[in-house]
Amino acid sequence: MAELTRGKTGRLYGNLLSILTTLKALRSSYNRDMQEDKEALFDSVDTVRAALEVFSAMLPKIEINRGRMEAAAGDPSLLATDLAEYLVKKGTPFREAYEIVGELVAHAVEAGLGLNQIPLSDMRSFSPLFDIDVARVFDVRRSLAERRAIGAPAPENIAAQITRWHKLLD
Repeated sequence: MAELTRGKTGRLYGNLLSILTTLKALRSSYNRDMQEDKEALFDSVDTVRAALEVFSAMLPKIEINRGRMEAAAGDPSLLATDLAEYLVKKGTPFREAYEIVGELVAHAVEAGLGLNQIPLSDMRSFSPLFDIDVARVFDVRRSLAERRAIGAPAPENIAAQITRWHKLLD
């Protein structure tokens, strides 16, 4: 059901673009072309309503496989941005850090290694700023905890959103 609902996103985006295009050139005194928004609007409302019905029935029955989720989230390639941020904190301009990490990722793929499996000596050949503390970068829990901006995935943010939604639904 989730995949089928995700598939509806393309049509909803198309409806939105249709409405926005109609509104873009709308004159202030002539609005008969607004009758063209109804089909897209009603289709979108019906689609979202159906998706919400399906999701409200599906979510209480969902079973989470924590082990599979942790394994998927543990892919060291997901932390490439953290690796670039590591170099930035050591004084490398982000543009250069991004390029270094891109080369390091290509090296890892070519060598058949995860980013966290590249020896420190090899990392230093890409940048002398890599040091023993680079191993900390590959801790996904630490990475998430550092993402504290509004909407970011820090555990405190997630807990606050869960609490917020529980209050709204009660």
